[in-house]
Amino acid sequence: MQEEIIIRKKYLGKLIPFIGKQLIKVLTGQRRVGKSYVLKHLMLHIREIDSGGNIIYINKEDLGFSGIKTADDLHEYVIQNTKAGLMNYVCIDEIQEIEQFENALRSLLLNPIYDLYITGSNANLLSGELATLLSGRFIEIPIQSLSYPEFLNFHKLENTQNALMLFLKYGGMPYLKHLELSDEIVFGYLKGIYSTIIYRDVIMRQDIRSSAFLENLVVFLADNIGQLFSAKKISDYLKSQKTNIATSQIIHYLSHLSNAFLIHKVPRYDIVGKRIFEIGDKFYFEDLGLRNTIFQYRVSDIGKIMENAVYHHLKFNDYEVKIGQIGSNEIDFVARRKGELLYVQVCYLLHDEATIAREFGNLEKIKDNYPKMVISMDEFSGDTHKGIQHINLRDFLSME
Repeated sequence: MQEEIIIRKKYLGKLIPFIGKQLIKVLTGQRRVGKSYVLKHLMLHIREIDSGGNIIYINKEDLGFSGIKTADDLHEYVIQNTKAGLMNYVCIDEIQEIEQFENALRSLLLNPIYDLYITGSNANLLSGELATLLSGRFIEIPIQSLSYPEFLNFHKLENTQNALMLFLKYGGMPYLKHLELSDEIVFGYLKGIYSTIIYRDVIMRQDIRSSAFLENLVVFLADNIGQLFSAKKISDYLKSQKTNIATSQIIHYLSHLSNAFLIHKVPRYDIVGKRIFEIGDKFYFEDLGLRNTIFQYRVSDIGKIMENAVYHHLKFNDYEVKIGQIGSNEIDFVARRKGELLYVQVCYLLHDEATIAREFGNLEKIKDNYPKMVISMDEFSGDTHKGIQHINLRDFLSME
């Protein structure tokens, strides 16, 4: 607890209303995106508001807790460290490493002297048995890698074009604030995180035998950010590369990668018919630094990297995001928050009339009155085209 902790106010603000409530607070997200940071700062906040409270902290990545392997082990450890007559705040980091942990949580939840907080790096944490056993008794708070304003804060940088390019290249893993922002240092660190996610959270957890194919699939996704995909399309591509694998197997692999929060699957939405298409999803990476570690960062990829950054920022600001379709035209993002919509197109530069006509023209076809914007790297922004706003990427990523 002596480590300097920079407050991620967004997440602390979401947790505070539930302190002391008989609900399990579940922090989910990819490894190393900062779940432990949020949990540690919550513990500091608890110390401030309940100095006599008893905090029971378990970190399953610490060898000191290696003996806690099952639900029975977890339950026994908590009981042994409980203090009678006090509120006992139970904080468990990376709980998915404990077998049948949900049974222990259900038992502890019966006793009002326990206030439960857990983190996990797999989306299946809230499916299956946990959802059945604890239905209605938990709240999920997804944690993401740093937003652009957080990146500036963590690295003590001014909001300049150079800082933006550092963010697009190195991403938002919180620990990078302790490292020199150079390719050798950053990508070396991120390569280790990627290996942990692939081998520990996907290959080992899902007992995957074809690890080479899985990694080739990740490289393919990293090279094709923002492209419409179906499992069949990916299968056909891999066959062209002399790799033959069933479509159903690809679907499973994509699901495993999504469950580990390495990638996010975004469905297509028919804006006129107001329905979700069954095929043709897009995939975006949770962290751009990891994407650029998997597939070498190139200036020629700036358009797809920008699109990923916009997706991440929309999700960070609690939008539900889909890919829009209106007739034969595509809208990069249809974002919904609190019943309101936002339509977004992303383009590297509005460098000619044809590009301007395409990017603004697609949005013009949408006849409702919700906000619409085109985001580009052009320095000028703030003006409108037939009521459609144009905004610079750096300005957009600084918005809430």
